[in-house]
Amino acid sequence: MSPKKTTPSLSKLVKEALEDAKGEDIVSVALDGKTAIADEMIIVSGRSNRHVSSIADKLVDVLKENDFRDIRIEGQQHCDWVLVDAIDVIIHIFRPEVRAFYNLEKLWSEDAPDDRR
Repeated sequence: MSPKKTTPSLSKLVKEALEDAKGEDIVSVALDGKTAIADEMIIVSGRSNRHVSSIADKLVDVLKENDFRDIRIEGQQHCDWVLVDAIDVIIHIFRPEVRAFYNLEKLWSEDAPDDRR
């Protein structure tokens, strides 16, 4: 019996792919108890539109190589903000000024107001 191939967790796989693609300022936000859309959101910056596009392409390639097939991608036409939806993990790839404008880290942080009350 041959040893079973172990696949890294989706979150770890995504973070490694983003680091390999030279993504900057990688931040992970746990979404448990905040929304049912995913378990985690990962936010990363690319230096330019071309870098954002390259990060997204490399990430999708790594996900597909590791049998994550049901991936949805939005925003690759302009590459200011590319969203990669890998079901349990949502990845936002921004140019720095766009990331600062939307400030998702603050919006989804522990200190954000809870509108469900």
